Amino acid sequence: MTAPALTAVALVCSLKPSPAPSSSELMAEHVCERLRSHGVKTESVRCVDFAISPGVQADMGDGDEWPGIREKLLKCDILVLATPVWLGHPSSVAQCVLERLDAELSTTDDAERPVMVGKVAVVAVVGNEDGAHKIVADCFQGLNDIGYTIPAQGCTYWNGEAMQSKDYNDLDEVPEAVASATAAAARNAAHMAAVLRERQYPPYQ
Repeated sequence: MTAPALTAVALVCSLKPSPAPSSSELMAEHVCERLRSHGVKTESVRCVDFAISPGVQADMGDGDEWPGIREKLLKCDILVLATPVWLGHPSSVAQCVLERLDAELSTTDDAERPVMVGKVAVVAVVGNEDGAHKIVADCFQGLNDIGYTIPAQGCTYWNGEAMQSKDYNDLDEVPEAVASATAAAARNAAHMAAVLRERQYPPYQ
């Protein structure tokens, strides 16, 4: 009997609501495209299109649309977190997402593992200012704390020339170094997710 395909959800943390063009969404799609080439089914969510209440609980009550997104994350194998650079930091939307995911530390499975343990996460960053390495480091730390596994070379990024206005959306073609990093992140994420599906982390009991 064939095992179900691996699945991935890309959380696009652009500050621009749909249908505005988004470099973060384009970068996330490039990661998802490479994931699909490894047999992974993908879905993309532009977070700013939803009412995600601030807080650190799984459900913040009336009007909070995070629970629907959370359900997608609980069901998928891979998280792609895509964020722009703003003032040298991840977007406020990305920070809100990480804060909401913090609730999962206290939600455990039958083996007392936090529910995100056994899932894989990669990070994609775009911006026409510097800051990608610091943002990746901050996101990796948060995602790892929550329980996600970070694969080898589990990030991709593009930064434009300092103090200029060209965006990732404006590129005629993706630079080879960026395309290579995107391919590696997707390939290693798919591999690690397949490994963890076959052999989960040991019980915490």
